[in-house]
Amino acid sequence: MTSRYVLAPEAALDLVQIWRYLKKQSNVATADRVESVIRGKMVFLAENSGAGHWRRSLTDAAVKFFPVYSYLIVYRPDTKPLQVLSILHGRRDVEQVLRGRL
Repeated sequence: MTSRYVLAPEAALDLVQIWRYLKKQSNVATADRVESVIRGKMVFLAENSGAGHWRRSLTDAAVKFFPVYSYLIVYRPDTKPLQVLSILHGRRDVEQVLRGRL
């Protein structure tokens, strides 16, 4: 079975950091639930790459953004498997973070 999506190393680290933060602030069950929902949305995006939004105010790169809770999944919609580049909290300086990653 082929992967529906792949995580860039930065996105994998983002997901680990989100899980750790939620575990510390809440509990393991909450961290697991949020991670599960984020992973489910990545599967959804792999099957529906037209979903999400272009954010030309943040980057000129060919990436789309999809919100999940307070986070943004940043991905390349024209890739098979879907390439997820970042999973960022919406309050971060998303433009600055992406400048260093794209």
